[in-house]
Amino acid sequence: MAEQIVNEFTVNRPIEEAWPIICDVERIAPCLPGAQLEEVEGDVYRGRVKVKLGAVSTQFKGEAKFVARDDEAHTAQLHGKGRDTGGRGNAEADIYAVAESLSPTSTKCTVTADLHITGKVAQFGRGIMGDVSKKLMDQFANNLNTMLDDEGADATDAPADTAEPTATATGETDTDGDTDAAAETAAAPQPTVRKINGPAAEPIDMADMAGPALLKRAAPVVIVVLLLLLLLRRKR
Repeated sequence: MAEQIVNEFTVNRPIEEAWPIICDVERIAPCLPGAQLEEVEGDVYRGRVKVKLGAVSTQFKGEAKFVARDDEAHTAQLHGKGRDTGGRGNAEADIYAVAESLSPTSTKCTVTADLHITGKVAQFGRGIMGDVSKKLMDQFANNLNTMLDDEGADATDAPADTAEPTATATGETDTDGDTDAAAETAAAPQPTVRKINGPAAEPIDMADMAGPALLKRAAPVVIVVLLLLLLLRRKR
């Protein structure tokens, strides 16, 4: 089944600040409902989404890769894919995002996903996918703006750094610390796969996302919504 889903969210920051924040994968990962970033391999970001339906919990695994990004135009294109670990279906998506300034203090990001779905997931209604993805995007935006507000308050309350630069043995001012140690660190080989040891994510409660009437039909659709979440993980 082919499907297109369009969602929007607003960041309460000017576009010059909002776009780099949206593209900072590790910084925004905790804002994604049920999602956990697990590892980075080159241009590929991998993670999972946890879902609960009553007393039953399940997980969906996926990855996304950056295809194109234009920081001047504030656009990005990605390709994502995911699968239900229970074998109920797979999904791939070509994902497009564009940010635009709403005001001097706010930015709108529009996300369009062209989905290709196979397996049992493809049997479920188009409207359900749109409803669930919109609720998840709204929750993400609320979490993101709350995080930014908290960070702004912390920065205001933090004392200014008045430390004086240290002097080297030659009498010159050393503002960069131990340059030899820095050179050794830069020369050290980087791992092929970098593990992300972030806090465990709370599962998405499908009863809250879809409502009781759509509960049984909506649960498998989360595999599709996972691809939209991974969009926000890989605009770096």
